[in-house]
Amino acid sequence: MKKAYKGDFGYLKYKTKVAIIRTVICLLITLCLFFTGLIIYHSQKSIFSIVAALGCLPTGWSAVNMIMLLRAKGCSNEDYNKIEKNKGGLLIRYDHVITSYETNYNINASTVIDKNICCYTSDKSIEISDCEKHIKKMIAQNGYSSYSIKIFTDIDKFCLRLRELEKLRSDKEIDPQAIEDAWVAGTVQTPASILLSISL
Repeated sequence: MKKAYKGDFGYLKYKTKVAIIRTVICLLITLCLFFTGLIIYHSQKSIFSIVAALGCLPTGWSAVNMIMLLRAKGCSNEDYNKIEKNKGGLLIRYDHVITSYETNYNINASTVIDKNICCYTSDKSIEISDCEKHIKKMIAQNGYSSYSIKIFTDIDKFCLRLRELEKLRSDKEIDPQAIEDAWVAGTVQTPASILLSISL
């Protein structure tokens, strides 16, 4: 299983597999401890039962994480191929699940260039305006204002916008990867990295 990092295409699939494996292992360890105590002492009142009970905490956390990831919707191969053909020199981040207190928003792809944040989602149930407001609020808390935030649900319209943003990037000679690489730990995050930090 090839490792995928946050923002990579296939990240959600990778994290889901990891969460399933971790949950199964935690559950098996917890059950093995419990039944070992039961076999040895013929009673539930043993140190093994106490350790097994404590093992339920990481197992439960892992199970909740697994369920959240199973419900997440990553970018499809078809959409990924279309985006890659149209992105030019733009930096595209994939497979976000942007979290908020009220709900989670499935964002399949995003790019940030020159005060423009452009996202694509195939999730038809998403409340677009709420998600745009949430992103605006999160980046404003880090000192970024006057950003245009647009979320598309149509892949062709998203790709058209990518081509427009690529022209803007080319005309202004912006290197988005260089901007991310130049970030120094301890300083204000870039808008693109804020999107990642507010995602699962």
